[in-house]
Amino acid sequence: MKLGLMSAALPRLTLEQLAEWAAGNGFDMLELACWPVSKAERRYAGVTHIDVTTLSKSKANAIRALMRKHNLAISSLGYYPNPLHPDASHREAVIEHLKKVIVAAQMLDVPVVGTFVGRDKNKTLEANLDAFAQVWPPIVKFATNHGVKIAIENCPMIFSNDEWPGGNNLAISPAVWRKMFEIIPDANFGLNLDPSHLLWQMIDYERVVYEFRDRIFHVHAKDMEINREQLYQRGVLSLGMGWQIPRLPGLGEVNWGRFISALYAVGYDYVLSIEHEDRAFEKTEDLVKRGFLIARDVLRPYLH
Repeated sequence: MKLGLMSAALPRLTLEQLAEWAAGNGFDMLELACWPVSKAERRYAGVTHIDVTTLSKSKANAIRALMRKHNLAISSLGYYPNPLHPDASHREAVIEHLKKVIVAAQMLDVPVVGTFVGRDKNKTLEANLDAFAQVWPPIVKFATNHGVKIAIENCPMIFSNDEWPGGNNLAISPAVWRKMFEIIPDANFGLNLDPSHLLWQMIDYERVVYEFRDRIFHVHAKDMEINREQLYQRGVLSLGMGWQIPRLPGLGEVNWGRFISALYAVGYDYVLSIEHEDRAFEKTEDLVKRGFLIARDVLRPYLH
């Protein structure tokens, strides 16, 4: 199993600077952000370490050469929009860009694209599953035709009133995943599994690993702290708003020994990609890097 990082937390670094820093600090793989070149719509979005809209064969060759130079590999290309957005033009635009990310992954020999299923936050779970059944099979077929796996992250995407009441991502729990995999049984459609979002929902993340072993294509290493005072004040019907706090691995409540043990037990042997969204380590670039190194030192002993 390899140690990686998600590049979105270091938006000011060029790809070459990122590769040099990651390799020099003991990382094996990079999960590279591939949003369109634009202003970020939310924290840790809008980051472009590979511009897939201008990627040519020569640029792809140069990126592969850069990775070889630093003895790194790209674990996945990451783009996390809302492909089930209620606005049809927005939905069409993000799906079009997602397809460009898939094509870029093929050009770069990257096996996985990480993304969200999306959701219309104002519609029921059942209505969203109906929309998923219409929108997503052609995307997955497109990825199949390009030899790429789609790994869906399981974040509920509800952090404030902007995402209320349903959140902006459908793929939040085992019951939903089972429905998704019934609708799309394709072998290249699976999960970018993040245990922090399961802890927040009181879902057993070890059991998830065992049940969905064949669908885990990529793993995000992010931790979660539950603020008990705010949970007491707000209750679970606040859906996590105000009491779930993203932390770096080792600074929250995920038992990384048990979680990684389960991954080894089911034969997962790809990447643990540190996703840095810890506000305590984000005010400066040096703090962000320090956060990655803290997480590295927590996880590295499990990965020899």
